[in-house]
Amino acid sequence: MNLPVLIVLHQEHSTPGRIGQALTNRGHKLDIRRPRFDEPLPKTLKGHAGAVIFGGPQSANDGDEFIRREIDWLKVPLKENKPFLGICLGAQMLARHLGAHVYQHPEGHAEIGYYPIHPTAAGRKMCTQWPGHVYQWHREGFDLPNGTTLLAKGDSFPVQAFCAGGAAYALQFHMDVTHAMMCRWTTRGHDRMQMPNAKPRDSHFEGRLLHDGACRAWLTTFIEHWLRPSPKLADLGAGAQRRGASSVSKR
Repeated sequence: MNLPVLIVLHQEHSTPGRIGQALTNRGHKLDIRRPRFDEPLPKTLKGHAGAVIFGGPQSANDGDEFIRREIDWLKVPLKENKPFLGICLGAQMLARHLGAHVYQHPEGHAEIGYYPIHPTAAGRKMCTQWPGHVYQWHREGFDLPNGTTLLAKGDSFPVQAFCAGGAAYALQFHMDVTHAMMCRWTTRGHDRMQMPNAKPRDSHFEGRLLHDGACRAWLTTFIEHWLRPSPKLADLGAGAQRRGASSVSKR
């Protein structure tokens, strides 16, 4: 029997979206926790197949106690070499835990909608086929932590995905988004679409028609890889990625 996957959410009515669907389709139960509402995180992941920290309206730079607690808790999957996935806010938390800077764009740019993504050689080794565009919903980015492997670059925010140690992954973009989630976000968060570099609401749904098939295929491949981590990816070009980190991680 497959072990459950720990799911960390940040709002009362948030859902794990398409990633939750992919995990349950593979026979994993979802152990959903919301530390923001005083639900504790486990002291070990020995009883879990892995853990996912999702996005939210908060910043990894916030001083809220639950934000600090989640960032500190990341030592558990890293020490135990358990599959960990951070998405958007969760990715920024992993970056901070590893000592990297989380920052707002110097010109106030946000990424709200579909934007191009550029996989590295290591990223293509992990998944040979990447979508040309991915869905974004953020106004902060992060530098590449020392000793990690860059998997994908972006234009406004250079670091879009990285791997730490072969089992922990950070994705700035939202492969978890469903059509229903997109409807909610673009309605309740309509003010975000007024920010510099953000896309208008109509383009979100046009982009979904164009790019969602490739995003869905990528997620299927990624989840299979993530649940069976390989240390070889961490070795691929790691030295080159570290040497080149300064050229891609500075805002």
